[in-house]
Amino acid sequence: MPSLLKERAEPKLNPRQEASAGVTHVSRYRRNAARGGRGVVGVLLLAVVWEVAPRLEIVPSYVVFPLSDVLVAWWELFTSGRIWGHLEASLVRSVIGFGLAVATAIPLGTAIAWYPPVRELLSPVLEIFRNTAALAILPVFVLVFGIGETSKVAIVLFACFFPILLSTISGVATVDPQLLRSARVLGLSPVTTFRKVVFPAAVPQIFTGIRMAGAAAILVLIAAEMIGATAGVGFLITYSQNNFLYPQMYAAILTTTALGLIVNGSLVALEKRLSRWRV
Repeated sequence: MPSLLKERAEPKLNPRQEASAGVTHVSRYRRNAARGGRGVVGVLLLAVVWEVAPRLEIVPSYVVFPLSDVLVAWWELFTSGRIWGHLEASLVRSVIGFGLAVATAIPLGTAIAWYPPVRELLSPVLEIFRNTAALAILPVFVLVFGIGETSKVAIVLFACFFPILLSTISGVATVDPQLLRSARVLGLSPVTTFRKVVFPAAVPQIFTGIRMAGAAAILVLIAAEMIGATAGVGFLITYSQNNFLYPQMYAAILTTTALGLIVNGSLVALEKRLSRWRV
């Protein structure tokens, strides 16, 4: 069976030696298909365990419901239209908070990395807020903005801001100095150097923070909706639990999982599109 040690430590021929020896490789599409196939098998195994374990009372069936019951509840939520309002409320809050975080954290992170005085001025303040848990500060947002939409958007903005900010600072600050010297030799202005050299080189690290922020946006929002909301997927989970609608509760949890996968997949696709120059 392939292992990490075998993949990384096994001696390999370089491309010229492989060409001389006539070595042929498995095509990339076949390798990807094999990886995808193993991933599907893993998901199917999880589904089988979820279905069988409650039915055989390996786990109490009144705690963990069989997957088929959860899927029926999920289907009813969507076909009856009851989940759309909750999904829309969560998506609107996530998109606004996440968008505001991207719009503010990338310029600020760039300024901190680009100008040492700005870094020295803001770093201590940012360290204080960065080490403050987002959910711990939720009561403050509720006191300041009220229990309406603004406090929930604010908590998403707070949770998303720091991963993007830190990745932007790291990405801009660690650009290869050789690239900067080359830009100076070519006579590029600071603005052109940033636009043509620094930002493209920092995009991969910035997107690492953006992907972390995308996951945080869903996580924190669901938790905030569980505490104080009248709509949203987090509210639906809590409402279902309090009214003993456990299959519906699991269906709502599955909805958050699907939402997270869609957000992450979209960000990965966008990152690949913006980083095509690296291929």
